[in-house]
Amino acid sequence: MNKAGLIEKVAANVAITKKLTEKIIEDLVKVIINELKVGNEVTITGFGTFMAKKRHARGGVNPQNPNERIKIPEVIVAKFKTGKTLKDALKGK
Repeated sequence: MNKAGLIEKVAANVAITKKLTEKIIEDLVKVIINELKVGNEVTITGFGTFMAKKRHARGGVNPQNPNERIKIPEVIVAKFKTGKTLKDALKGK
């Protein structure tokens, strides 16, 4: 499912316009991104937790030239930890 499909389903379930639903989803994504940027976690109980984790710098190999060693810089990446309700739903409980 893509963003348009999500908007359509949520709008139908909540009985609001697609335009308003799109704005709500876009704002939700913006809030999550902004919270992760400042180092906070965002927890949606039952669904999961979004968090930002630091991936430390490390050495690697250039895939175009396997004899060449390269440095991979430190970077912050987004992580998601599933909540109990989501885990149980996927297990079929």
